Amino acid sequence: MDNQQSINRVFCIGLNYREHISELSFTMPTTPVIFMKPASCVIGPGEDIHFPAHGKDFQHEVELVVKVGKKGKPQTPHEAHAMIDSLTIGLDLTLRDLQNDLRKQGMPWEISKAFEQSAPIGTFIPYTSSLNLQNIPFRCTVNGKERQKGNTQSMLFGIDDLLVQISTIWTLLPGDIVFTGTPPGVGPLAIGDVVEIESDLIGKFSWKIVE
Repeated sequence: MDNQQSINRVFCIGLNYREHISELSFTMPTTPVIFMKPASCVIGPGEDIHFPAHGKDFQHEVELVVKVGKKGKPQTPHEAHAMIDSLTIGLDLTLRDLQNDLRKQGMPWEISKAFEQSAPIGTFIPYTSSLNLQNIPFRCTVNGKERQKGNTQSMLFGIDDLLVQISTIWTLLPGDIVFTGTPPGVGPLAIGDVVEIESDLIGKFSWKIVE
C-alpha cells in the first residue's frame, strides 16, 4: 500500500462521540482520550483481515482519519488546521472483551487495540478548503447492512482541537495520522463478514474477515 509507506505515527482518539460514550456506559471525558498504535497495524483497502486469535469479541469502529503534512506544535486551532495534509476513513478494530477486562484491572489495553491489522484505512485524498471538517459524513456496513452512521459535526472535540491537544505532548510530524473517534453502533465481526466503510466525500473501502 503506497500511502502506508508515508505513515509515521498512528494517534487514536477514544470516546469522541457522545452517543458512542453512552452505548459503552462510560463517563464523558473533559479532555481527549489519546492512545497510539504502531504504524505496522495499518493496512490498505481490500486486504483480508485475520480474526485475532487472542480475543473473542472483535468489533468495528469507523472513523475519519487525518494525516499531518508538516512538523510543528500548533498553539491554536487555526495553526493546527494549516497542518492537515489529507483525509481518509478507517477502522479502529477492537477486541472489546479484552479491553473491558483490562480496563477493570486498571491495566494498559494495547493488546485489545494495537494488534496486527487493527488499523485498516482507505486511500487518502488531499485536504482542501472545499472540505468542511465539521461536516463530513461516513458510515459502516457489515454484509450490506448498516451498522454505523456518523458525521464529524457530532464530535465532542473537533479535529483542529485534537491536533492542538496531541501537540502539547508530541511534536507533530509529517506522516502522522489521527483516528478521530467513532460514532455509535459499534458491533461484532465474524469470520466471513465483509465490512465496508464509505463517505460520499472520500470514497468506499472494504475488507473481508478471515480465519
